Amino acid sequence: MRGTLPGGPAGVEGLSPSGDSGRNPHVVLTGLRHPVGMNPETPTTAELNLPQAFLLLATNDKDGKPEVPVFALRTTLAGAILAELELIGAIELQGKNVRATRAAPPTDFQRELDLIRGKSRPHTPKRWVAMLEGRAEVQRVYERMASLGIVEPLGEKHLGVFRSTRYPEKDHGPEAALLGQLEAALAGAALAGAAAAKPDAKAAEARTTALIALLHAAGLLGKLFPAADRVRADELAKDYWPARAVEDELRLIRLAQEEAATL
Repeated sequence: MRGTLPGGPAGVEGLSPSGDSGRNPHVVLTGLRHPVGMNPETPTTAELNLPQAFLLLATNDKDGKPEVPVFALRTTLAGAILAELELIGAIELQGKNVRATRAAPPTDFQRELDLIRGKSRPHTPKRWVAMLEGRAEVQRVYERMASLGIVEPLGEKHLGVFRSTRYPEKDHGPEAALLGQLEAALAGAALAGAAAAKPDAKAAEARTTALIALLHAAGLLGKLFPAADRVRADELAKDYWPARAVEDELRLIRLAQEEAATL
C-alpha cells in the first residue's frame, strides 16, 4: 500500500510514483475533504485532529500494527493530545506548567481538558504526558477514525477468543494528503499563497509543524521521510513544548528499560 512520494526523495513511504485515483490532494490536516475518489462510507467532511493524524501515520496500512514500539505510540499520542488542546486555545504553557485557559472550544478530548482544569496544582508537560498515556486513549482515537471510515477495526483472536483489535487503513486519501503536506513543509514550501487565499492557512501550517515535531519525537519522521532535514526536525521538536515533553518521557522509559535489562 505504501510507495514513493511523487517528486519526493527516493524511499519515502506513503504514495505510489504515479499517484492514486483514490487520493485527494485537497485534504488538509484541519479538515479532510473527499470530493473525488471518495470512499462512499467516508463523510463528505471530516475533522482530523493531531492525535488522529499521528496515529494514522504511525499505523501500518495493511496489518494495522504500530510502526513504532507501543510505549512510543502511547507516549507520543499523549503529547499529541496536549498539542491539540493548545492549538485550539484550551491550554497553554505558563512558565514550566500547563494551565487551562478560559476558552471552551469543542474538542474530542474534553475528558482530558476537564482533567487538566480540575487539578488543584498545575503539572509540567512531561508529567501530563505520563498521566495521559495509555491503551484507552489510543483505542478511543482509533475508534473515532473507524467511525469516519478512515480505518477498519479487525478483531484478532487468541485461542479462539478476540483479545485485541487492529486498525488497518480503509481509505488512503487522508494519509496521502498528510504525507503530501508534510513533504511540502519539510521541503520548505512557502504557504504565502495559501495564507492569502484562506484565513485558516496559518493555523493549518501550525498544525503541520506540530505534527512534524511529534513524528520526530516518536522516531517516525525518518522512517516516513528518510531524506528529511534532521537538523530542522531537531529544532522543531526542541522548540515545541509538547514534543519536548514526549522526548523527555521516552528518554526516561528507555533508560528504565535498559536498567531492567541489566538486572
